[in-house]
Amino acid sequence: MTVRTTSTDSLPAPDGAARAALAATENLRFGEVVAGLGADDWSRPTDCPVWDVRALVAHVLGMMEGFSSLRIWVHQMRAAKKAAGDGPMIDGLTAVQVAERRHLGPEQLTARVTMTGPRQARARARVPAPLRRMPLKQEVGSATETWRLGYLLDVVLTRDTWMHRVDIGRATGREMVLTADHDGRIVADVVDEWARRHGRPFSLELGGPAGGRFAQGSGGEELALDAVEFCRTLSGRADGAGLLTQQVPF
Repeated sequence: MTVRTTSTDSLPAPDGAARAALAATENLRFGEVVAGLGADDWSRPTDCPVWDVRALVAHVLGMMEGFSSLRIWVHQMRAAKKAAGDGPMIDGLTAVQVAERRHLGPEQLTARVTMTGPRQARARARVPAPLRRMPLKQEVGSATETWRLGYLLDVVLTRDTWMHRVDIGRATGREMVLTADHDGRIVADVVDEWARRHGRPFSLELGGPAGGRFAQGSGGEELALDAVEFCRTLSGRADGAGLLTQQVPF
């Protein structure tokens, strides 16, 4: 069991309502970041290979629109299967999302992200329990895992949007808005999953407003780094060693 010794001690682990609130807040914050982009920011390269800021925003918008409309989602999945070929389905999906929004300018992308973000968060929260239990195959690193749809809806989509907010901040040099009650919960949830996946003892100190101290078992690796860099490392965006080679889905 992962032990928190941080300011998040008083916060219970996210339940369905809390995860819905995290999704809604993250979508709003992403929209605020997009709305604040300058004319020169949209063409800046990001940590995502072959994506500049404009393509990254198009991908996030595609996810928002796909999970707001069953019609759009069915279309995206069919097109993704064709685009992926023998490769990972997620690569085909993101390629379709970006390509189908390539014609949108910054003002149109901003308007649609601002409009669709809250709608998508509500739609995700309304998916009934039987559908949430539906299994999905997903590649994580070199392995193929079986997820439940609920895990994708409640956890991964929020992390994905959050990490792309990180990407935009790094690309544009803008400081990322971070708070313990929102970002700290997302990071703590990442730590919990990371700890379950590797199952080994550790002591972890994460710096910054979203950070804190965490431990599992006794002994083990002692790690100290910035909370955002910790998540970037687990997402594969930065190199890690030891326990930091254990990836977590974003």
